[in-house]
Amino acid sequence: MMSRLKSILRCLIQPRVQSHWTSDLILAIPRVLCGFWLTTMFGADKFGMPWTAESQNLNLFEVSAWFPEDVAGYGGLFATAPVFFAWMGAFSEAVGGLFLMLGLKTRVASFLIMCTMLVAIFMQKWNQGLWGILPAMGFLWVAIYNLVLGSGRFGLDFLVSKKLNKNLKIK
Repeated sequence: MMSRLKSILRCLIQPRVQSHWTSDLILAIPRVLCGFWLTTMFGADKFGMPWTAESQNLNLFEVSAWFPEDVAGYGGLFATAPVFFAWMGAFSEAVGGLFLMLGLKTRVASFLIMCTMLVAIFMQKWNQGLWGILPAMGFLWVAIYNLVLGSGRFGLDFLVSKKLNKNLKIK
């Protein structure tokens, strides 16, 4: 049972490393930039983080008051638990963006960002046309390839997986 859990953990953490380090560097650039933009520009407006502007008047991990109302407007399941879905969406942008930028738990963060961007595209931006959808689509594309590849050489997941593999070989 324990070896199965370690195997799953290794699958989630261990990034796919490209044949040359320059390829990993090129793939890291959109990951780092998108993570930075998500956590500082998009997430920090909705979710209290240390770098959230004081004008937002948010405590740490607090969701802006307007955001659950916005989420409830999507209807259906979102209207039944708007605070939960608003918190999850804001968390995935702010904290998931930070993790994406650092290359930490990259696949988990990418999955959360992917879900959030799909909701943003189909529930919020769809009627705004292509130009309205494009930023969310860009974040979605970056999240998809990071879900598959992980962080590459230039992320904390690479260091964690290296340490994990070393510890598993000793025991």
